[in-house]
Amino acid sequence: MTKDTGVLLEMKNIVKEFPGVRALDGVSLTLRRGSVHALMGENGAGKSTLMKCLFGIYSADSGEVYLEGREVSFKNPNDALRNGVAMVHQELNQATKRNVMDNIWLGRYPTRLGFITSEREMYERTKRIFDDLGIKTDPRRIMSTMSVAERQMAEIAKAVSYDAKVIVLDEPTSSLSDREVEHLFRIIETLKQRGCGIIYISHKMDEILRISDEITVMRDGSHIATEPSDNMTMDKIIHLMVGRELTEMYPKKTNTPGKVILKVEGLSSKHNHVKDVSFDLRQGEIIGFAGLAGAGRTEVIENIFGISERESGRIYLGGKEIKNRDPREAIRNGFALITEERRATGIFGILDICENTTVSGLKKYLRFGLLSDKKRREDTDWAIRSMNIKTASQKTQIKLLSGGNQQKVIIGRWLLTEPEILMLDEPTRGIDVGAKYEIYQLIDALAAKGKSIIVISSELPELLGICDRIYVMSSGRIAGEVDAKKTTQEEIMTLASKYM
Repeated sequence: MTKDTGVLLEMKNIVKEFPGVRALDGVSLTLRRGSVHALMGENGAGKSTLMKCLFGIYSADSGEVYLEGREVSFKNPNDALRNGVAMVHQELNQATKRNVMDNIWLGRYPTRLGFITSEREMYERTKRIFDDLGIKTDPRRIMSTMSVAERQMAEIAKAVSYDAKVIVLDEPTSSLSDREVEHLFRIIETLKQRGCGIIYISHKMDEILRISDEITVMRDGSHIATEPSDNMTMDKIIHLMVGRELTEMYPKKTNTPGKVILKVEGLSSKHNHVKDVSFDLRQGEIIGFAGLAGAGRTEVIENIFGISERESGRIYLGGKEIKNRDPREAIRNGFALITEERRATGIFGILDICENTTVSGLKKYLRFGLLSDKKRREDTDWAIRSMNIKTASQKTQIKLLSGGNQQKVIIGRWLLTEPEILMLDEPTRGIDVGAKYEIYQLIDALAAKGKSIIVISSELPELLGICDRIYVMSSGRIAGEVDAKKTTQEEIMTLASKYM
């Protein structure tokens, strides 16, 4: 292999096995200089596993990796970074109590006199990178005060700070607004012009077709096809991913909304920007919350679930006022919340699937003061079957599952608490088209059985496809209510800008 072919990175015949699962079965991938190579496949297809083998998180069982013609095998992520390979993960792992520049230069702080950290130089270097990429964030800002989108931009800047030749972006737009997506695409174009190679993992096919030069599709740990993007269509990609035609993006609705079961009046919060929010939810109904980033959608359901403190407002369940002062009380009252950030607030990464599935209802597994492992295993088996979770066993650590399968475990966990009100915040974020359809079917089936469901989503087609009604929020307030069957994306976006 020579260096003058335009090939920047080659992964050849990569094999990786976990107990009971062959996660990668001889997968190959070629990345060219100054190009975006999209990597697509259903959840569990092996995309992230392949990239973790590249980045030194996993060690491949066999296969070869060449970077600029030189065979490499990175021992760990730091080794990969030192050699110019960076990865921006979908689930961000940052020191949130530290500021931005600390996170970017962690472990390699610029110093003066050889041992004293130079805050000034660290600030100036960070500011130069931010200015170059058009990022407006203050380098001294504490990470925990930033949105997911801002933190993701900081992670991309960190990759650039290593002078990375190869940058892997794993679901980079899953938490971004349309404006932020456009900014990211401008950054990617800048990096391409410098000769960087970008490996872009996403389930958003419109983005893939727009931004990528080549597309590789994986299925069940195997390489299925690699084609120039110009040769691909959405239907062709779906067929290659799932191995079958997917004629409808959303299942036919079967639910019939009944009487009002939940009524929220004048909800305002102490520590976030929710202002005088009122809405109702019927039995067997699916309502959506739409709005731009920062509109207050997540804050509303966190208030209802007792995570954040209410300043004013009342909640009525079945005509009776309830308080939901904390999540335990909310669960007792029949509420369940599936959070937006799976890794941060959804899963217990080092625990297995059984423990993650049954953790929200441990009291019901008590027998004479001891946990009944038999009953927990039975309920976990039910969740694996019902949610179609792809795993070797229920003893597998949940962090080893794909994002979509992690989400299914969380949904199964909450269904075991038998909730009446199920609240889902970005339920299909980072999930492939096949798994999305399964989750949509599940949501509809639950509503058809009389469960009442609230869905927050940044994807307007998703809300239009699965909801009965949609409340649109703007700057912490309800800007309007629309019928999902009769409204348009344009009407929703107009309402979303009402109070800005």
